[in-house]
Amino acid sequence: MLTDASRRRDFPSLEGKVYLNSAAEGIPPLSVGKAFEQYFADKLLGMDGRDLHAAQWNAAKELLAGFYGLSTDEVSICSCSSEAYNLAAMALRLKAGDEVVINDLDFPAGATPWLVPGSPATVKLWRHRDGALHVEDLIPLLGPKTRLVTTSLVSFFNGFMIPLPQVLAAVRKHSSAQFSLDVTQALGRIPLDLRDVDLIVSSTHKWILASHGGGLVGVPSKSAAAWTVPAGGWFNLTDAFGAQRFETAVNKPGAAGFTVGMPNYPAVYAIRAGLDYIRSVGVEAIHAAAGPLVAQCLEEVGRLPVELLSPRDPSRLAGILAFRHPEADRIHKHLRSKNIHVMSHAGRLRVALHGYNTSKDVETLVAEMKSALKS
Repeated sequence: MLTDASRRRDFPSLEGKVYLNSAAEGIPPLSVGKAFEQYFADKLLGMDGRDLHAAQWNAAKELLAGFYGLSTDEVSICSCSSEAYNLAAMALRLKAGDEVVINDLDFPAGATPWLVPGSPATVKLWRHRDGALHVEDLIPLLGPKTRLVTTSLVSFFNGFMIPLPQVLAAVRKHSSAQFSLDVTQALGRIPLDLRDVDLIVSSTHKWILASHGGGLVGVPSKSAAAWTVPAGGWFNLTDAFGAQRFETAVNKPGAAGFTVGMPNYPAVYAIRAGLDYIRSVGVEAIHAAAGPLVAQCLEEVGRLPVELLSPRDPSRLAGILAFRHPEADRIHKHLRSKNIHVMSHAGRLRVALHGYNTSKDVETLVAEMKSALKS
């Protein structure tokens, strides 16, 4: 991933392309395609394939546990991050008078379960200033009624990375709330220290270079009781086929309860392969290679006549930066005509830099941005 030779070997589809959109869709290495082929071969065995599916499931969980800093019993895989958060909303059993804190840099999956009709909790909004969330603005929102504070580690909107230790310290000091963290825009791209987080969630089709169809859940054992999902199913029950199965259903506590039915095994195979690829390269090595590219891009784009939405301090970013321009659609079309892929969505252009990107990618982007802005 980090050399010309490995890029050509593992990511041949990137040849001749400047791909800067991993925050939306990561490009899988060829090993992920081989994992899908292995799933199909195993599925052809019928019921005899179940043991092979289970082996992939266990391998994926072991890899995930390593990335989250948890045990395999403290992680599980559901269908997507949105499902994870809706199940989390069920687990909390919120009532009138409870309060949930969300923020205005977050992705809808982690914020909207508390906003839908029928949700009894009062939602408080932690607002950003100048593209950043400040801990001093969070503290007044916390109190004895706060049941949950939920946020992304890295904002999908502009790439801002919250100061996690300071945020956690504020939540613990000023409330007894559970703390939920979405690491979708961080997992596989930057090193993680997730100690003292109560619920960890990630999608699977971005920086870990796997497929759609997965939601990666982590719940440390100390928080398992708070995140017991009261959902029907079978995979999430302590005894789904026992003698009392039509009289009572007992849910598994913690992460295990977030997988309510048959796992999405095609995605599990891909997740195992994607995580294994990232592990083999090393997140620290990816960060060391891509971090300077973020700083380079931030400096160069910051000189252009655009409205920068991301903080100008590269240490406050992971892999994303975003900006606005009145002619964003035209600029986006120009970039695509040059086979440069960035995100045009939610009123801004967004650039994402991963381990398969190079300094030349940034130079090409900036040169074509200048060309588009002159025309």
